[in-house]
Amino acid sequence: MKIQKNILTIDYKESIMDRKTKENTMKTRKVLALAGVTLLVAGVLAACSGGSATKGEQTFAFTYETDPDNLNYLTTSKAATSNITSNVIDGLLENDRYGNLVPSMAEDWSVSKDGLTYTYKIRQDAKWYTSEGEEYAPVKAQDFVTGLKYATDKKSQALYLVQDSIKGLDAYAKGENKDFSQVGIKALDDQTVQYTLNKPESFWNSKTTMGVLAPVNEEFLNSKGDDFAKATDPSSILYNGPYLLKSLVAKSSVEFAKNPNYWDKDNVHVDKIKLSFWDGQDTSKPAENFKDGSLTAARLYPTSASFAELEKTMKDNIVYTQQDSTTYLVGTNIDRQSYKYTSKTSDEQKTSTKKALLNKDFRQAIAFGFDRTAYASQVNGASGASKILRNLFVPPTFVQADGKNFGDMVKEKLVTYGDEWKDMNLADAQDGLYNPEKAKAEFAKAKSALQAEGVQFPIHLDMPVDQTATTKVQRVQSFKQSVEETLGADNVVIDIQQLQKDEVLNITYFAETAAGEDWDISDNVGWTPDFADPSTYLDIIKPSVGENTKTYLGFDSGTDNAAAKKVGLNDYEKLVIEAGNETIDVAKRYDKYAVAQAWLTDSALIIPTTSLTGRPILSKMVPFMMPFAFSGNKGTSDPLLYKYLELQDKAVTADEYQKAQDKWMKEKEESNKKAQEELAKHVK
Repeated sequence: MKIQKNILTIDYKESIMDRKTKENTMKTRKVLALAGVTLLVAGVLAACSGGSATKGEQTFAFTYETDPDNLNYLTTSKAATSNITSNVIDGLLENDRYGNLVPSMAEDWSVSKDGLTYTYKIRQDAKWYTSEGEEYAPVKAQDFVTGLKYATDKKSQALYLVQDSIKGLDAYAKGENKDFSQVGIKALDDQTVQYTLNKPESFWNSKTTMGVLAPVNEEFLNSKGDDFAKATDPSSILYNGPYLLKSLVAKSSVEFAKNPNYWDKDNVHVDKIKLSFWDGQDTSKPAENFKDGSLTAARLYPTSASFAELEKTMKDNIVYTQQDSTTYLVGTNIDRQSYKYTSKTSDEQKTSTKKALLNKDFRQAIAFGFDRTAYASQVNGASGASKILRNLFVPPTFVQADGKNFGDMVKEKLVTYGDEWKDMNLADAQDGLYNPEKAKAEFAKAKSALQAEGVQFPIHLDMPVDQTATTKVQRVQSFKQSVEETLGADNVVIDIQQLQKDEVLNITYFAETAAGEDWDISDNVGWTPDFADPSTYLDIIKPSVGENTKTYLGFDSGTDNAAAKKVGLNDYEKLVIEAGNETIDVAKRYDKYAVAQAWLTDSALIIPTTSLTGRPILSKMVPFMMPFAFSGNKGTSDPLLYKYLELQDKAVTADEYQKAQDKWMKEKEESNKKAQEELAKHVK
């Protein structure tokens, strides 16, 4: 996600750019290559545990940390929006609790034998409703055509997901063809929508859960004009999903109510959803609110002053969720243009920092000198720190081929870049990068080369942080301590810029162009995958079209950026393109993407830190009932999707959670196998 998926907050969720800033778990993914078709197979659920229930009307109460700047599910890729709209807007398919893609607005689908044409039959009982629950119109095939045209005309942040996939869409998006009827999406009749692709994509169906492929009613869209999808106006969109948005008050609350006329209302068990804004300052507050019954689930912060006492009283109810596929990271601004928030006192310092960040040995010194276990302990405590650590941008178990997971493939390629990568452990839940001796060795090489360029030391690196978020401040302080201790404060100084939350967001997550990215290094970003393929991670920083080059690396894509050239990103893009062109042999495709990931790891342009989940929680949610997926907007590892959710009266115990997990894993394996076996019937 995207920025999606791109928000990282105190709970590691505020800055994982959408997309879905989005919510999944990891385990080896087994992909079935069948005429361009694949099943989105589930992995280990990172979902939260059970929740409180009452007889009669049920309410789920939780927290949120970032207000959306709009409700436009068609054009945004930010998690702050999709976390809301994914509960009220349905696309063609969705994920069930085992990670299978199942019917939603499409009651059935087929794919041609060459893998190029996908046809979906729209269910006749699918309707559009107003925010008051009044029926507006049937959902028709044309609504999907209207949605994609609108998303393209409005230059959707998520257009990259489909622009090169759907026949003719790239030419239309670039203005080379102004006739949208020439694009490979057709409403064959009111109940049939068909997509024609440029090349087979075994993961195409997993893209249908994303907002850019969602429907919209043309009459309603035209009637609203510029007022369509306004952030705090539930009446500015129509609803075809399990819930209706009833209110959104900035920095206060978000409220949903069950859609009483939803086609699949039997799978919507919770009547009301109430989310309360939390600024992250008082890390004891969620647990206290859970204990007094005002929250149904609560993330816990082991570094809070009250955690030790909480452990004594509720030890049996503290559950650590499993790691998901969201990756948080430290980004490097290789072409900084703005210096409103800086400790630099001269142009010489600015120039020296820029030159240093363009030096690979310097970046590697930072990566190896960064104690990520200490960093993670600021959120998860010393005992839980390792449970969220990640060493690769693409999670090591995201996909698998020929009996090897993706991390093993990357490891084989990485050793060719130098001895510093020999015997490197890239698995999750341990720090495979921190090595002070390697850091000092790389820095010595960098310093020698940089001094020859006239660089003056120490190098000053501005790092912004939300000053109101206690654990975030502690986290960057930990980063500063380990890097300066390893490399010496006479060589590198981390200048922490403590800012207001909105200020941080405006110069990182919400910055419209690279010119607004006012930092040297930033941990305010992350990524949640959109679909079930390594390209969903690696494409987003291609210098030509990558939508996250500004957010992760400080330059606008498509600008022939000199800094991007200097660090070799054009070479990286060639590797990614070569991998993407392999559409037949899945094993070869993943192997080529492993080459690209190895390049990215060696470059140290982005430093992976943690996953979203792997965190301690208290919950009254029945374990493992939420929809699950590794990627997309319709599966989650955090309590962000409410269809299928069930609540219970008492807090889930660790024993209950483990038993539920064991049962779920067994059922998931059987369910995934059955779904894979049934794929063949869709090839026509």
